[in-house]
Amino acid sequence: MVGAGSLLYGQLTHYANSLLSVKEPQLITINAGSTGKQILRLLQTQRLIKHPRLLEWLWRVQRPQAQFKAGTYRIEPGMSVRVLLQQIQQGQEAQFTLRFVEGSYYQQWLNIIKTAPYIQHTLTIQSATAVAQILGIPNLSIEGWLFPDTYSYTAGTTDVELLRRAYQRMQQQLMVAWNGRRSQLPIHSPYELLILASLIEKETAIADERPVVASVFINRLRRGMRLQSDPTVIYGLEKPYNGFVSYSMLLRQTTSHNTYRIKGLPLTPIAMPGSAALQAAAQPTETDYLYFVVKPEGGGLHFSLDYSAHCRAVNIYRNAKKSSRAALP
Repeated sequence: MVGAGSLLYGQLTHYANSLLSVKEPQLITINAGSTGKQILRLLQTQRLIKHPRLLEWLWRVQRPQAQFKAGTYRIEPGMSVRVLLQQIQQGQEAQFTLRFVEGSYYQQWLNIIKTAPYIQHTLTIQSATAVAQILGIPNLSIEGWLFPDTYSYTAGTTDVELLRRAYQRMQQQLMVAWNGRRSQLPIHSPYELLILASLIEKETAIADERPVVASVFINRLRRGMRLQSDPTVIYGLEKPYNGFVSYSMLLRQTTSHNTYRIKGLPLTPIAMPGSAALQAAAQPTETDYLYFVVKPEGGGLHFSLDYSAHCRAVNIYRNAKKSSRAALP
């Protein structure tokens, strides 16, 4: 009997170390309350294992039934039977990722979440205001309050859970920036800092320019000048932006975000700022600049101290644009 037991133990050890029948990565989902027999049937159906009787004996020896954890698991080529059992006993579920970039909008976040695999969707009909209320966001405006980053999640994670994590991250990052802000800024609350950071995020993607852009906005706020930020106008448009900002958009359309018409900051953030934009808003460079415009050759912004210099820079930019259009076939 001892010899037979040793032989069986050796067979089971060899089987536990054998490789699954997997040629490419795949996923399996174990439902809550699944028994060992149901899991065995699932593995057989998906042709992951050979010799199911040996696996049944292996389960009996290891007695893992009470430790099976529901979830979605990733099976990789070269994975052994033992590793598979360890995964489902320890709940090592497959991880999926979502990437939200700096300067994106809430609606873009929703579109990404809607097409992401294995997310449980609960926000299909709720408005942005309703979602802000669910998350407990002040002002009931969700724009700006979600921190752009890469987020990992497991199958069955709800869209609300992902957004709540992003909101909590933004709260943390915003308070770090607020507590480290330079003294005597004309910014009176963390929310105003968040709004300013969103403007900076949309004006430039160049790291060295962000603190300088911040300084222009700070200098204008101190002087009571309008911020005159094109991205705020674009954000407030009722119709989809077609890539062109007209004179009518800038000076004739009064919205809560058109900083050519209103004084001070817009009513809400206009995008999701990243940590660099938050830091730039809190620690702007000390400059006397009051204006900036895109360089005609691209690659950044041209900053000016006074309106005359700014007009010259704008004319250079416009002439360059006309020349480039004229050169098109």
